Amino acid sequence: MKPIDFTAEELSSDSRLRIAVVTETYPPEVNGVAMSLKRMVDGLIDRGHQVQLIRPRQTSSDHGATRPEFEELLARGWKLPRYDGLRFGLPARAALTRTWSRRSPDLVHVATEGPLGWTAVSAAARLRLPVTSDFHTNFDHYSRYYGVAWLKQPVTAYLRKFHNRTAATFVPTDALALALKHNGYRNVEVVARGVDTVLFSPAHRSERLRDSWGLAPDELAVIHVGRIAPEKNLQLLFRAFQAIRALEPQARLILVGDGPMREALQREYPEAVFTGMQTGQALAEHYASSDLFLFPSLTETFGNVTLEALASGLPMLAYDYAAAAQIIDSENNGVVVPEGDEDTFVSAAVRLASDPALRRILAAGARETATRYDWDEVNDCFEGRLMQVWQAANPGATCVGEGRRAQRRS
Repeated sequence: MKPIDFTAEELSSDSRLRIAVVTETYPPEVNGVAMSLKRMVDGLIDRGHQVQLIRPRQTSSDHGATRPEFEELLARGWKLPRYDGLRFGLPARAALTRTWSRRSPDLVHVATEGPLGWTAVSAAARLRLPVTSDFHTNFDHYSRYYGVAWLKQPVTAYLRKFHNRTAATFVPTDALALALKHNGYRNVEVVARGVDTVLFSPAHRSERLRDSWGLAPDELAVIHVGRIAPEKNLQLLFRAFQAIRALEPQARLILVGDGPMREALQREYPEAVFTGMQTGQALAEHYASSDLFLFPSLTETFGNVTLEALASGLPMLAYDYAAAAQIIDSENNGVVVPEGDEDTFVSAAVRLASDPALRRILAAGARETATRYDWDEVNDCFEGRLMQVWQAANPGATCVGEGRRAQRRS
């Protein structure tokens, strides 16, 4: 059985660069990696590049998209165990080698480290194509949450070997870059994340939605947005909320998202509101209609919800880790507490819940901070990093990207 089934036709129009992007996840799948990558792919297209996206087929009726500047090649995949809605791509070295031999991309960017990603790196190496990669997910950290802690060391070694086969590995924060370099990763560079401040805005606060949660206008809505799964440290979320409710009996806990723990947590905490997965305008309304965001996760590489909450003018409490460590100025636009200090997390949650004046100060600072994280600037940086790798592989070539960015901004 052939491991990959390509269904799209070859791109036909000329472009400045032809970039192959390989990923195990992409919209309509809903997760931080998929949503960020879609923004970055759109950014490359907006800047005049052609993109060939290679991903697993998501459903039996999935045929991918094809237009002059963009095509999707659909690989075979397999359901990711205990991670509903996501698939990993099966190995496809031979098929990728054939496809790229017929018409070679200028550069290959591998966004995920599964079997499809590994064989994409191998195919690119065989054809001597420049390759870059993203480090999006701490898979080695996840192992202890899924009863396979013994896999941590081999997964760590695999990830390091994977990324060190590429010319550059892009990470979203300075802290993660330092951590990876300390652990033997080479050529690590920072490409940040952005947020849509029109979609995520305090303007989308909805009293109708709050009423559906059983809240009066002056009662407290505490929210968490993310996968309802072991790696999100949700027991601390519930512990903090129980402490809040001891002082604010009318407060409500709102959980936006889905995952393997949802059914059990709904039985254990029937007073909480479980909204399921929300996207787009509905998600924006959930953020803006809440009063306090609690984010106890310790497995993020970034955490897009951080910027989405801040853009929504939502006071946030998180550990001094990942995006929160880089973006939150504690007591000015949110609050961070020492990584792993659960007692301090709980006491900070109670303080924020009981101090509306402080929450108003943090809300204003949060919104102002988020306006500085513009996707256009992020995508300029991403394009620039790819151009650097392409130029290194093509000595003497002209970096036309700089000229296009200057033209677009003039």
